[in-house]
Amino acid sequence: MRAVSDPALPSPEQLEQWDLDHVWHPFTQHQEWEADGPPLIVDRADGVYLIDVRGRRYLDGVSSLWTNVHGHRHPALDAAVRDQLDRVAHSTLLGLSGTPAVHLARRLAQLVEARLPGSGLRRVFYTDAGSTAVEVALKMAFQWQQQAGNTARTRFAALTEAYHGDTLGSVSVGGIDLFHAVYKGLLFDAVRLPAPERAAPAEEAACLERAAALFAAHGDTLAAVVVEPLVQGAAGMRMHSPDFLRRLLSMARDAGALVIVDEVATGFGRTGTLFAMEQVGFSPDLLCLAKGLSGGYLPLAATLATERIFDGFRGDSQSHRTLFHGHTYTGNALACAAALANLDLFEQGDVLAGLPARVAALGQAMAAVPDRYVVERRQKGLMAGLLLRHHRGPAARIGHRVCMAARDHGVVVRPLGDLVVLMPPLAMTPDQIGDVVAGVHAAIVDVLG
Repeated sequence: MRAVSDPALPSPEQLEQWDLDHVWHPFTQHQEWEADGPPLIVDRADGVYLIDVRGRRYLDGVSSLWTNVHGHRHPALDAAVRDQLDRVAHSTLLGLSGTPAVHLARRLAQLVEARLPGSGLRRVFYTDAGSTAVEVALKMAFQWQQQAGNTARTRFAALTEAYHGDTLGSVSVGGIDLFHAVYKGLLFDAVRLPAPERAAPAEEAACLERAAALFAAHGDTLAAVVVEPLVQGAAGMRMHSPDFLRRLLSMARDAGALVIVDEVATGFGRTGTLFAMEQVGFSPDLLCLAKGLSGGYLPLAATLATERIFDGFRGDSQSHRTLFHGHTYTGNALACAAALANLDLFEQGDVLAGLPARVAALGQAMAAVPDRYVVERRQKGLMAGLLLRHHRGPAARIGHRVCMAARDHGVVVRPLGDLVVLMPPLAMTPDQIGDVVAGVHAAIVDVLG
């Protein structure tokens, strides 16, 4: 463990300056980053706490960007990675295979079949992140349609305010102008299906009516429809009901489009069940998993496909029906070992059984933040957010300022505009969840008075 005062190591001040001099951070305006003062540099962790280079502890209120499930430095996950290091850290899946990748593919296929009976999602293609899991799903869907003779099906449909990642195909089906508008000249056009801001019956009915008209107009050109189930996370925790999604996806399938479900954020217990689609009762053709797949330890993603999709790529070497897509670290052994240990914890422990108490604690803590500070409380399982009430305009960056102030109260959270995202690890106790929200509440008071 790093000793904070060890003279042989760079000082906190040196590390902070090196960060400012050399690191280009994601989704970060660096003029603001530099103005915010010394960066918070995480040096180690302990359970649901992050510890910076100065030894200060912070509750990890966003699960290290929605990934961490069982807490940091979990003994079972640590042991699995260490054991795999004694075997092999990485070897390619191009022309070879690997023991943990094979085991994990079988476990995932069995797990998804148990949770979504009859889904037939038996084939597993590994990538490294949620964006690439969606990217390969788009390519699979497009190529499958072409090879099936459906050559007019060249387009995709996605929800308004969708977010599916940052590679170009994933950005093309994204719909958040703040993130995506600058790249418009590089993207393909997607049919934009209306999505409700909240799970209100009248709003959902109106969206479904407009969606039906869009399917009537464009359905015969669609290769696939891609959705985030139940919660559109990066859109600001926008919610829709299982019934809305079930009816929307039924329209897509009736139109001949394949169905891609992006459970990168919603998977592995985040919405109260292992997969959000369990609550919908609808099986997709392609299922994208990442983030919690490895317990939040290592970059790993998987795109699961039905046998029908997989069979569409069979042919001799001259047929050119091969999926020409891959990644250097596809099926990385260390990441797959962590994922197998993660699945063990879900299957052997009480992770899901402990969720209702944690979900209730989050809801109760958010309800205690006074209405004078909050326009809306959004929550599905352990995916939640507080929409701040103020009249200072977007230039005031109130959400950002609240999240920065929360660090003074021992909490790390991130904003989406004026929404403060609350997405604790599933291992966080109800009391710790209450402390996260209390820290955010105190930060709101600091900023808004």
